[in-house]
Amino acid sequence: MNARPTALLARGFTLVELAISLAIVALLLGMLVVPLSAQVDQARAAETQRQLEMIREAVIGFAMANGRLPCPATPTTPTGTAGAGSENKPGAACGITEGVMPWVALGVPEADAWGRRFTYRITTIFADDAGAALSSFTLTDNGDITVTDGATSIATTIPAIIVSHGKNGLGSFGSDGVQRAGAGGDELENADADTTFVSRANAPDFDDLVIWTSPSVLKSRMVAASRLP
Repeated sequence: MNARPTALLARGFTLVELAISLAIVALLLGMLVVPLSAQVDQARAAETQRQLEMIREAVIGFAMANGRLPCPATPTTPTGTAGAGSENKPGAACGITEGVMPWVALGVPEADAWGRRFTYRITTIFADDAGAALSSFTLTDNGDITVTDGATSIATTIPAIIVSHGKNGLGSFGSDGVQRAGAGGDELENADADTTFVSRANAPDFDDLVIWTSPSVLKSRMVAASRLP
């Protein structure tokens, strides 16, 4: 006579156990989501850093071949239209000093791992036509770009700099030629079209990745290529 209540009680314990098991599985899955997302972000940051280093080498290689740094491309030109990814160079000098990386001219990726274009700024004298000379600049010329950590200068007299605006992309230009609004603080410093840039550790308020051409490295490579005496 007690078999039926006992069976129901056993069944009830099974449902409770099942509910607990499902709750534990859901909790474990929830704990895995954050690490997986972080891994994706880390992989994209690492890929973008690799791209930046490759682009810097392409920029220096261009200078060794042409006697000058490449001019920036117009950032507002949508992909697939005339002039997209080409140097903005209407004459002997660059048409702009800051834009995006001229990916067509250099044969490098248009965008970082998040799908946004790389900001690129140059010092004019390093990108003007060399004319009859082997190089547009001399061993005594210096760049006008400064890099800080947000407070203190960490590099000066830089000829050219390249920026990925990171995961949030604030301040970057997309393939449609539209700039992503909302940059502030140090990220705004990397998107306000002046000669000061910030490079520092990743933080909640800063995820830009920045690389530049060292004047000493550029000049030594130009000497090696017989572009400078």
